[in-house]
Amino acid sequence: MKTARFCGAMVAITLLAAACGDDSPSANPNEAPRVIGEGEKALNLIVWAGYAEDGSTSPDYDWVHPFQDKTGCIVKSKIAATSDEMFQLMSTGQYDGVSASGDSSVRLIDAGLVSPVNTSLIQNYADLSSFLKNQPYNTSGGKNYGIPHGWGANYLMWNSDVVTTAPDSWNVVFDKASPYKGKVTAYDAPIYIADAALYLKTAQPDLGIKDPYSLTQKQFDASVALLKDQHSIIGEYWNDYSKAASAFEQGSTVLGTTWQVIKNTAELAGSKNLQAVLPKEGATGWSDTWMVSSKAAHPNCMYMWMDYITSPDVQAQVAYYFGEAPANPKACADIATRYQDTTHCDVFKATDEAFAKSISFWATPRKKCLDGSGNDCVPFVDWIKAWTEIKG
Repeated sequence: MKTARFCGAMVAITLLAAACGDDSPSANPNEAPRVIGEGEKALNLIVWAGYAEDGSTSPDYDWVHPFQDKTGCIVKSKIAATSDEMFQLMSTGQYDGVSASGDSSVRLIDAGLVSPVNTSLIQNYADLSSFLKNQPYNTSGGKNYGIPHGWGANYLMWNSDVVTTAPDSWNVVFDKASPYKGKVTAYDAPIYIADAALYLKTAQPDLGIKDPYSLTQKQFDASVALLKDQHSIIGEYWNDYSKAASAFEQGSTVLGTTWQVIKNTAELAGSKNLQAVLPKEGATGWSDTWMVSSKAAHPNCMYMWMDYITSPDVQAQVAYYFGEAPANPKACADIATRYQDTTHCDVFKATDEAFAKSISFWATPRKKCLDGSGNDCVPFVDWIKAWTEIKG
């Protein structure tokens, strides 16, 4: 029945497109479309690992083939390891869409690489959590540029067999005299500078940091200096969650920044001694957005994908597989039914708006401060340069 309703809706939309003329998403990349036209039979995506599973990783997780059967849009996905790679790939104009995090989404908007979206064309949009909509990382100039997908926090994790005193602060990953030197890990991306800034917001209040993505030169320099000091105790920077999980599992890493999926993956592999916490200073996090390329060759298929991927049953599959909070809270019931797991949405605080607001979601730093404090903030291009210097 779901297939029949979806196909019926697509037929109706296609007929409307024909009646209204050339109003398909490809008609004007600077404006949101009014209708969706006929599918172009292909879709090229840039995704985080785990966002477009086709059964090749595990036969138990395949939501790509059902989409292809429903729409006729054959999916090809390119996995990107970092937000910087996503931006570079989108710059080629060879892809139709991307599952962008906040540290690339604003860059994509500013560079004109993505088009505004018409949320009324996404049947599931009304069901998505309101606290994920109309945010600085998915809107600009009063226009919506993306559809929320899923979100989560960057936690502090440790091996309790080694780190016997449970930490409650990020100070343990910035301690130059750390007894865990060489076994501390950190996220490998320029946006990690915000983690240092978030810590300094409390640790050095005289710096006056209010928003970790809106840093004056003095605040930025202090954050970079902290990370240069931290470099001496880092054993490995990570951007591949499966490798990060393996490092914790094997014991080469015992302390550092993590995602919930890393903890879950390591535990599934047999680790029984991992603990994670949201430190008292708070945490950064990610809220991913599906965005349409302004040069998309298959924009209609991209719109069909955005509606499909935000439906409750598909959101349930992605959220459970990847380990994240679904943007569509209706997925929680599907997770409970499909996977016999009634705790997933509680663990990931999927419907906890207060928790979501406590997270400093990744955002792209601009010279014009994101917090409205002025026009003297350090832009992201300088963050990229500094990150290279931090790592040596």
